[in-house]
Formats: sequence, C-alpha cells, structure tokens
Amino acid sequence: MQMIDAHIHLDQYTTKEMGGMLEGTDWLEALVSVSKDLDSSKRNLLLSRNYPKVKPAFGFHPEQGLPTEIDLMELIEFMNQHQAEMIAVGEVGLPYYLRMDHRVSKSQYGQYVEQLEVFIEKSVKWDKPVVLHAVYDDAPIVCDLLEKHSVKKAHFHWFKGDEKTVTRMNENGYSISVTPEIVYKEKIQKLVETYPLEQIMIETDGPWLFEGPFSGKMTHPVMMRETILMMAKIKKLSTIEMWKTVLENTKRFYKI
Repeated sequence: MQMIDAHIHLDQYTTKEMGGMLEGTDWLEALVSVSKDLDSSKRNLLLSRNYPKVKPAFGFHPEQGLPTEIDLMELIEFMNQHQAEMIAVGEVGLPYYLRMDHRVSKSQYGQYVEQLEVFIEKSVKWDKPVVLHAVYDDAPIVCDLLEKHSVKKAHFHWFKGDEKTVTRMNENGYSISVTPEIVYKEKIQKLVETYPLEQIMIETDGPWLFEGPFSGKMTHPVMMRETILMMAKIKKLSTIEMWKTVLENTKRFYKI
C-alpha cells in the first residue's frame, strides 16, 4: 500500500532520520515537504534534488515574526526562479497561535493578511496549489482571500474550525488533510465523518509529536497507516478502498 504524506517538514529532521524515511520505504510514494522561510525552502529544494520522493513547497510559515520587506522579496524571487521544481506554495497562512499568546498586535495581524494575499496571488500566477495554516477564526478570513482570487486548489492542512466554515470549504471544493491525531481525537473523527472523502488527504506534519499510541515516538510517515485504518472505520469502507481513494486524491491535487 503506497502512501503520500501530504504535509511534512522534512527539512527539520536530522540527516539520519531523513534517511530512515527515504531509503528502503517502497510503500512511501512521495512526501510534500513544506517550508517555513527562505532557508527552509532552499533546504527542501536540495532534498528534492537528492531524493525524487521529496516534492517541495516553498513559503513562509505564519507562526513566527513577520519577515522584513527585503526577506519577503528574496523569498518570492526564489520561488519565482524555482517554480518548475515547486509543487505548491506553502506553508502559508495566518498566526492563530501567536495571536492567542498575544504576540501579534492588531496592526501586525493586518500585515500577515496582506502577506498571505501576496502568496495567494502568486499561487494563481504560477498555477500552483496553496498549502494553508488556517484554523478556527482565521479560516473564514483565508476563505475570503481564496474566493477573492478564485482559488480552487487550496489545501487546509490539519484543519480545525466551526461547522459553518467547514461547509463553506466543502462547497468551494477545498481539500483538507488529517494527521495521526485522528486515532485519539474525536473532533478530527467528526470532521472526517462529515467532509467529502474525495477532498481528504493524509499527513503527519512531522516532526510534530503526537500523543495517544504515538506518545514518545518520532513522527514517521508509517503512522499514516493508522490514520487510514481509522478513516476507513469512520467512512465505513474497506482499508483498501480508503487507501486507494486517499492516494488518488493526493496525486490528483498535487499532480504527482
């Protein structure tokens, strides 16, 4: 059963850890490795050149301080130069957790929104999917921007939000991806139960660590097998049916 990790920060693993994922894992067809800034994007580009399974996405993760205007321009230029090797624009979005920690002011938040719109505009120009960090009350704002620019290929990774936003995302045809957290979190199970299967992918968001049966373990794409088993149970499908559908969803979305 081949699988694709639709969202992982591969560049944040050690060389030894990466080797354990990329070598001798015939069941792993590809990893969409997202970036957090320019240096991260450069590392992911190099990884993709060394390992064909790595499909790099370039962007600026919002849960960090805003880049300078020069840094943002350099990142955009890098993305423009390497758009042929870039599978998507990402990870980009809005700083929900920074905002909850009161580390982002109202004026700064507006700058994050403006920056995200730049990335969305570029995704349209380059005809690339956009990978989004947009949860809870940030998600409707992101939906506004996506609708404004008529974006269809939007991937809300590890999504969490209210039913109204879920319905809106569904109607717009946006995709979501779920992590191994689905094994022990009821709210994620309910999301999968209601969301159209053809718009769902699976991910690890590694090296983020998980709890439950994964407590104390390094996050590895092999954990997605448990995700598929739980999704099959929720959707009342066979494991094979679920595996094939999720794989095809991801290949179609990212043109792998």
